[in-house]
Formats: sequence, structure tokens, C-alpha cells
Amino acid sequence: MKVLSVVGISKSGKTTTIENIIRELTRRGRSVGTIKEIHFHEFKMDMDGTNTDRHKQAGATLVTARGDKETDILFQEKLPVNEILRFYNQDYVIMEGVRDSSTAKIVTAHDIEGIESRLDGTVIAISGRIASKIREYKGVPVINSMTDIEALVDLIEKRSFRPLPDVSDECCRACGFTCCELGARIAQGLSHRGDCVLDRQEVVLRIDGTEIPMVPFVQRIIKNTIIGISSELNGYSDNGDIEICVRR
Repeated sequence: MKVLSVVGISKSGKTTTIENIIRELTRRGRSVGTIKEIHFHEFKMDMDGTNTDRHKQAGATLVTARGDKETDILFQEKLPVNEILRFYNQDYVIMEGVRDSSTAKIVTAHDIEGIESRLDGTVIAISGRIASKIREYKGVPVINSMTDIEALVDLIEKRSFRPLPDVSDECCRACGFTCCELGARIAQGLSHRGDCVLDRQEVVLRIDGTEIPMVPFVQRIIKNTIIGISSELNGYSDNGDIEICVRR
């Protein structure tokens, strides 16, 4: 699953660009999911006084509204992007307005100022309203999603990538970079997604079926502890994997 974020100020063409990307990806036979970041502190999908709101007010920490045409699961908190992505299994997930993620990005803008405020190493293209005025900016291609969507999606297929674990900068750097730095290098074609060492875990932890990424330091602690304990038991062997399941 590849992930891309389209960022830009209001009315710069984000949603139109995303609509065109979705249509072209689906035309190519790709499945697509989306995530929309709401930049309004008081935003909530539910309405005060509804039955589901009353469930929440009574203390329910997870509320689901199930209808004939739609099912909405209402978490009572803002979830991290990578936690949200666990619900997706599409070929591509296109995010609108999400900036706190080490994914490839497209910037939409009215003018140069709108580009500059959001330009970083993860940006693979510029689009939106300004695409009718310029063709390139500081080495980044400017592609009009209204007239040249095939070229834009060709670039997305080539430069977007599976989400990185986005662990804190202090915890990892096992590849030599932070997740943000590695994401920028992948977007620029200087590194590969497989350079993330967390894809090659010696210790695999799954909780309720979900694999939890661990930095090498934590893996070494767990590995050495388990080997140290199990090596004292009858039946221990240096060959094969060691499997432990904690039933709860």
C-alpha cells in the first residue's frame, strides 16, 4: 500500500487534484482510500443530542453508527496517521492536508508563497491553481491535474511508497536517518523503502494480530532476554525460531 499526501492552503485546488488522482488511479485498476485532515479544532462528525452522542456522553470510548449505506466508527480522540492506516488495505491511500507524516507529498498553491511555506524534501510535485502559471519550481515539476493527470499519476506511481513507521527521532536512526529524512530521500530517489531496517525485524511482536514495529535496541533487549531464559530450559536448541504467545 502506497501513501501520498496533498497539502496546500484553502481553495488552492487540493480536493480537485485529489479527485483527479483518484479517478486516474481507479481507471488504471488501482484501489484507492482517502484520509481528510480537518483543520478546525471543534470539528466532530456527530451532532449534539443524537443517540450516538448520548452514548459518548454516557462514557462509551468507541461508538459505531451502522446504517444501510454507511458505517461510521467514531473514536473519541485524534489518532496517529499510521494507526489510521492500519484500517486500510487499498493499493493507494491519498491524504488531504496531512503534513505530520513521512510520506511523499504534492503541494497545491495559488502562488509562490503558498509553495514556499510547504516545500520540503518529501514534495514530489506541485499542482493546483498555480499549475496554469508555471511549469517548474526549484527543480520540482509543476503538473496540472486538470490537463495532464496521466503524467501526475505516472509520477505518483513511481515516487510514492509504503508508509514508514514514523518512530521518534531519538529512538531509531538505525538506517542513518530519521523517518522524515529517509522519507525525503525516498521521495527524491536517493534511497529505497527497503532501507528502513524495521522491515527486517529479528523479533516480531504482534498484539491482537497487529504487528508492532520495534527499533533495533528494543529488539536486542527482547531477543537477548528470551534466549537467556529459554537456553536454561530442557529442550532448548540453537536451531530454529523461538515462538512465545502470551494468552490474555
